[in-house]
Amino acid sequence: MNIHRIFAASLLLVALAFVPASARASRDAVQFGSNISVPRDSSVRDAVCFFCSVLVDGTVEGDTVVFFGNVRIAGQARHDVVNFFGSVRGEDNATIGHDLVNFFGVIRLGDNASVGRDMVALFGVAHISDSATIRGDRVVQPWWIFWVPLMGIGLVVVLLVREIRARRRCFMFSGYPFPPPPVP
Repeated sequence: MNIHRIFAASLLLVALAFVPASARASRDAVQFGSNISVPRDSSVRDAVCFFCSVLVDGTVEGDTVVFFGNVRIAGQARHDVVNFFGSVRGEDNATIGHDLVNFFGVIRLGDNASVGRDMVALFGVAHISDSATIRGDRVVQPWWIFWVPLMGIGLVVVLLVREIRARRRCFMFSGYPFPPPPVP
C-alpha cells in the first residue's frame, strides 16, 4: 500500500512539472512557458518570462527580462529591457526608459521609438528607424564575431578527432603506432 502512495505522489509531481507556472508578487508578472500580456491602460511592476514572450501595450513600471522568447513593446517600458536568445521589437512611438540589451537576437525599433539610455545588441542584429531616438551609447556586436571563431574551433576539434581515430585504427589493425615506413 505504501508503494502505491509513493507512486501516486511521484506522478502528481511529474504532472505539476509540466504545468506552466506563474507567480505574482506586488503587481510583478513572472511566467514560465506562458506569455505575459500587458493590455493598454494597465500596468505591471516587473515582467520576467522564461521560454515565453512579453507583449506590452500598456506600461511596465520596472524591468522587462525574457529568456528564450520575444519582447514586443507598443506602450512603455519605464526601466530596462533585457532579452536573451530572442527578439525585441519597439513599435512606432514605443518608449524604453533606460537600457535596451539583447543577446543573440534581433532588435527592431520603429518610427519615433525611444530608448532613454544605452542600446546593446551582442551577437545579433539591430534594425533601427531613422526617426528612433537612443539617448545613450549604441553598441552592436555582429553575430559572426561569436559564431565564426566557434565554428573554427569546432572544425579543429573535428579534424583532431578524425586524425586520432585514423591513427588508432591503424595501430589496432597493424600493430604499429603510426603507419609503417615505406620499404625502399
